[in-house]
Amino acid sequence: MAAAAAATGSVPVRVCHQEIVKFDLEIKAAVQDIRDCPGPLSALTELNAAVKEKFRHLRGRIQELEQMAREQDKESEKQALLQEVENHKKQMLSNQAAWRKANLACKIAIDNSEKDQLLQGRDSLRQRKTTKESLAESASNITESLMSISRMMSQQVQQSEETVQTLANSSRTILEANEEFKSMSGTIQLGRKLITKYNRRELTDKLLIFLALALFLATVLYILKKRLFPFL
Repeated sequence: MAAAAAATGSVPVRVCHQEIVKFDLEIKAAVQDIRDCPGPLSALTELNAAVKEKFRHLRGRIQELEQMAREQDKESEKQALLQEVENHKKQMLSNQAAWRKANLACKIAIDNSEKDQLLQGRDSLRQRKTTKESLAESASNITESLMSISRMMSQQVQQSEETVQTLANSSRTILEANEEFKSMSGTIQLGRKLITKYNRRELTDKLLIFLALALFLATVLYILKKRLFPFL
């Protein structure tokens, strides 16, 4: 292409050729951007709009170059430029095919991504639902545990009240037993005094009986002596 442009020696042809090459490179880069576009569709739409605009400029420059080729005086230069135009048209068609493939691949990728996000959203909703159910179950279990603890505490309080009542009754019984023991202690002391007094009386009675018996025996011996031995 550069050789043909140099052969003509025309500045407009050279400029037109340079612009065609520039738009061709820009279109290739834009097609690659479309192929790599992660989405969303609005971003893809913006890229396609830019590519359409570049194709419009490229088509216009190719038409200008074709018009310049037809206006050449020399047949050799004319045919050389027309060949260049044909090559540019083929390259443009190739770029359009690549553009369509890039769009198709990008749309498929975006659809798959949206499906994955939708599935992830469903999984997330399902997970949140499961988490809520788990939290509800945990709350129910905690409530049951608290109620069980409350019942146990109530039973413990009741048992404590019964124990306190039992201790109070035991204390009352001990106090009553203590009072009875004090009363019995007084009675025992009185009985001990009576027994001591009785023992003393018994000793005194025994002594008096012994003295009386001795006196009786002495009297009997004296009478016997007087009767049996009056001379003594």
